[in-house]
This record gives sequence, C-alpha cells and structure tokens, in this order.
Amino acid sequence: MTQEELLARIRRLQIRARRLVRLLFFGEYHSVFRGRGLEFSEVREYAPGDDVRFIDWNVTARMGAPYVKKYVEERELLLYLLVDVSPSSAFSSTAVTKRELAAELATLLAFAADANNDKTGLIAFSDRVELFLPPKKGMQHMLRIARDLLGMRPRGSGTDLAVALDLLMRLTKRPSVAFLISDFHARGYEPSLRLAAQKHDITAISLTDPRELELPRVGLISLRDPETGATVLVDTEDKRQRARYAAAAAERAAERRRLLAGLGVEEVALRTDRSYIQALLTFFKARARRRRAVA
Repeated sequence: MTQEELLARIRRLQIRARRLVRLLFFGEYHSVFRGRGLEFSEVREYAPGDDVRFIDWNVTARMGAPYVKKYVEERELLLYLLVDVSPSSAFSSTAVTKRELAAELATLLAFAADANNDKTGLIAFSDRVELFLPPKKGMQHMLRIARDLLGMRPRGSGTDLAVALDLLMRLTKRPSVAFLISDFHARGYEPSLRLAAQKHDITAISLTDPRELELPRVGLISLRDPETGATVLVDTEDKRQRARYAAAAAERAAERRRLLAGLGVEEVALRTDRSYIQALLTFFKARARRRRAVA
C-alpha cells in the first residue's frame, strides 16, 4: 500500500466512523459507559433526604451541625483497544482482511469514546507488543490509531493475547474499559484474561474469515498456516474432509465461547463478509438494558 493509498483509506475510515458514531453509536456507547464510579465533589450542610451514609462526621463535629460529602459520577473513562495485528490477521478470502476490519472497529470505538469525552489507548500486538499508544483524546490521536493499524508491519510471527493483557494490567490501577479484538488463534491466555477481567470491563470481539469456517468445493488446495508456515494439502472435493474442517472450526468457536463465558467476558462475533453494525448495536443495547436493570 502506497502512502497515498494509506492516506485515502484513513480519510474514508474517518468519514465513515464519524458518521456511524453520530447517527448510531454515540447514544448507545454513552448509555453503557457513563463512568464506573463516584468522585468527591464537595462538603455541604445536610438537607432532608440526603443519604446519612455520606455524613462527614469530622466536619459535623467541627461545625456543630450535620454536613455531608457530595459525590458526582466519575465521567471520564479510559478505553483501551487491544488489537491483534499478527500475520493471521492479514488473511482474507473477501474484500476485507481481519486487520482492516479490526482497524475500522478500533477507529469507530475511539471516535465514540472521544465523543463521550473519554481517552483511548491502543495496544497492538502479535506474539509481542508491536505498538503502545497512551490514552489520549482528540482527532489527531484517533487518526493515528487508524494510520498505525492500517500501516502496521508486525515483527512477530505468532499470536499471544497474554502479552497485551499483561501490559494492560501493568498500565493502570484504575478500572477501565477494554475491547480485545482478535481472531483468537492463540492458546494459553486464560490466566491473563481471568486476572484482567476481574479488574477491567473487557469485551472480546472475535474476527473470522468465512474460509476459516468452511472450505469451497474447488478440488485440491494447499492450506498454509500464516503464523507457523505449515502447509497441508486438502482435497475439497471430498465431502468428509470438508465436513471435518467445518466441524473443527465449529468446535474451536464453541471452545472460545465457553472460555469467555466462564470468565464473564462478553463476546461479539464478527465475520469479514458481513456488516458489523447490527452486531455492535445489539451488543450495546443489551448492555444498556442490563445496566438500567441494576441501576
């Protein structure tokens, strides 16, 4: 991709993300991620109806009259985008690679966060941390997220979700919101995800190419693992081989769902050959309903 092509793609992505946030996603994002706690505002004299749990006994003793601590909702959130840029993310049998879809999703979420006055940080990873951008606000920061993801040339050859999750745990003591965007072609990340999910509000966005789910009937083909380089010859005319391939893919997806559910991590499953808009809206609306139910 030339520099001119990259800039053109970033511009198109910027226009699309701003439009989607304005028309569809800002209200949903705001209703779900409104702040995760209370911060102290002031001490004032007690008024009928105030919660007695917030009486400041030290000030009350000094003033000879009851005073209460006033709190306001902590508005600013930290949003972290953990984005898989490993070699497998560059695979595509459609017009869009998983990495390009991840870049669009990350940019959209960053725009939604910025509209909500929240800061966004980026951890791009393969089997190592490829790039870390500290949380910031503003158009230039969001465009850098898009540019760096679209233009990424990873040094790593595999996928290790744990390196991104472990970095997230070291970065902040403050509970934050995180989206883990990956094809989840990795193992051994459960302990790191368990610890991170206990502290942070983590959502997994799994990306899948349709060819990873089923094979077309096109005769003999060579399948190559983009991360290990291993190849295998498959006769796609053989119905049993196609069935075994599809069954293995379904089992991997089911195993991932069980693991995430067991850790209390929600999953949004997306495909590169389908629109992500409705799936994201459904996720945000469901989260908003649950939040209202416990409010």
